[in-house]
Parts: sequence; C-alpha cells; structure tokens
Amino acid sequence: MSEFSDTHLQELRRGTVVLACLRLLRTPGYGYSLLVHLEEHGFATDANTLYPLLRRLEKQGFLTSEWNTEDSRPRKFYVTSAEGNRLADTLSADWLDLTRSIASLTDDPGTPEEN
Repeated sequence: MSEFSDTHLQELRRGTVVLACLRLLRTPGYGYSLLVHLEEHGFATDANTLYPLLRRLEKQGFLTSEWNTEDSRPRKFYVTSAEGNRLADTLSADWLDLTRSIASLTDDPGTPEEN
C-alpha cells in the first residue's frame, strides 16, 4: 500500500478500535489479552495506542477497571460500563448504517454519470 492509503486506513481503523474494545470488554479483560483478541479479530493495534485509549475510555465513564493482585503479577482488568454498553450499541447500529451506505455506493452497477 502507498503511504497515503496507509494513512487513510489508519484513520478508518482508529474509530473502529474503540467500538471493538467496548464490545470485547463486555467480558472483563486486561490490556495484553485485549491486544491479542483485537488482533485475532482483525484489529491489529499497538500497545502504545491501546493503553492510552483504555485510560481515556475509563476517564469518560465507558469502562471501569479493577486491579487483580491475586496472581504473582498484578493486572488491571477492564470491563465495559453500562454507559459503555449503550455507546457500543449505538455505535454498532451506526456502523451498520454506514456499512449499508457504503455498500449502496459500491454495489450500484451504474456509474455516477449514468445516474
């Protein structure tokens, strides 16, 4: 891919990672496992992007967190809050609408000149 398409792809994915995190964290998880799950689902994300995102979503009230100190290495677990679930549902519906809109542009057999 070209530098320009890489930049646009990065912009497109930036917002989708928020939605992916909110949906995946409906089941409690910690940062590293979230990175793995995101990648498994096609959302390759850098840790330097994910951890600030998690902190921001928590500060905005869309995630809650709790430290688990029972293991030898303490881990901070995140879970989507009730407000985060509402946001995820809204964003999911909006995403489906956008997907249909884009599909209507690309699935149209006519060209703009013909329409």
